[in-house]
Amino acid sequence: MHNIDFFLNMKKTIFILLVAATSSFVACKKEPKTDLNPPIYAIQNDSVDQLKINQIQVVGSHNSYRKRTDLDIFTMVTNLFSTGILGTGLDPGGWDYSHVPLPEQFGAFGMRAIELDIYEDAQGGRFAKRGGLLLVDNRDPVSGIAELDQPGYKIIHIPDFDYNTNYYSFVSALKAVKVWSEKNPNHIPIFIQIESKIDMVGDQVSFPFLLTSQPYTAASADAVDQEIKGVFGNDLDKVITPDDIRGSYNTLREAVLAGSWPTLGESRGKIMFVMEGAMVPLYKQGHPSLEGRAMFTFADPGDDEAAFVILNNPISDMTEIQQVVAQGFIVRTRCDSDTEEARTGDYSTMNAAFASGAQILSTDYYQADERYKTEAGWTDYHVAFPSGTTFRINPVTASDKVSLGFIGE
Repeated sequence: MHNIDFFLNMKKTIFILLVAATSSFVACKKEPKTDLNPPIYAIQNDSVDQLKINQIQVVGSHNSYRKRTDLDIFTMVTNLFSTGILGTGLDPGGWDYSHVPLPEQFGAFGMRAIELDIYEDAQGGRFAKRGGLLLVDNRDPVSGIAELDQPGYKIIHIPDFDYNTNYYSFVSALKAVKVWSEKNPNHIPIFIQIESKIDMVGDQVSFPFLLTSQPYTAASADAVDQEIKGVFGNDLDKVITPDDIRGSYNTLREAVLAGSWPTLGESRGKIMFVMEGAMVPLYKQGHPSLEGRAMFTFADPGDDEAAFVILNNPISDMTEIQQVVAQGFIVRTRCDSDTEEARTGDYSTMNAAFASGAQILSTDYYQADERYKTEAGWTDYHVAFPSGTTFRINPVTASDKVSLGFIGE
């Protein structure tokens, strides 16, 4: 009995440490289903097609690949939290969300921005086991998923613990985007935000069954571009690249300040990638203003490679967002976070995001969580433009164009 008690206490202690270690990883949210009207797909309007892509706003999903956490792991963390062992900053309720596959997000809900978290797996098999399962009744950690044995970047939220996804590999997600795009060639550009990750729970708590991080290299940065080209072609004909925007200007920032963004008409059927995270310094290295690269990067507005800026709190960042978008940059902000708005029904952050002029408005709730119909503690909170369209005229960068009326695809 003493050995069993010791093991159970050890598991509890380990998991407290593990959950604390994951707190830096967990800035995500969720999405379920409700009776939301489908987006309006109107006929093309030549006047609206003259708008530049920084003169509109789109709604996009946050951690767009993600499916709900393994129930056993989620239950253990929830139980620890309910006993008061974990602090309020470690509430597992922030994990309690899920997304539908990308084609459904694009088609049924009009998402025109998505977010993918990637981890390097150059040899294959690095993420084929889920070590966190060994802490939950010693379940078999072997996934048995063949795609995880193949080389290439993998899509994961938190390795070993929060790994359920609609797309195991970066390439499979990109293929889903490409197939949908080719079937809907008139769509406005889709913004794909890439978060390049390295952090692991095993960096914080040393156990042999948990993965630890490995640094990116220059080859890592080249490899991610190659995966994009492997899906969209070496010429990246359907991808809007930094070179396309910079043109003859000395820097990307100079081009953006000069209004070098393409029009909607020029951008239909195309994709744009923008990276954040650990790989960014290497991705920029040797590529001034991202010359020759497939992706933009989130940057400070004063940097030479600045085109996209991330300012995630539209309430506290309101003034800065409005100033930055007025200069010509494209900004990503958030409408909700950590399932809070879905539980409270508070639309203040969403309304601030809409008013800020940020072009990419991220949410976990393009549809309401179904549980609001049957369970207390949930509301029908969801994010959509009042007209139900896939985009709208930007209130900061194109306020004089609202008279065009038409807003959609």
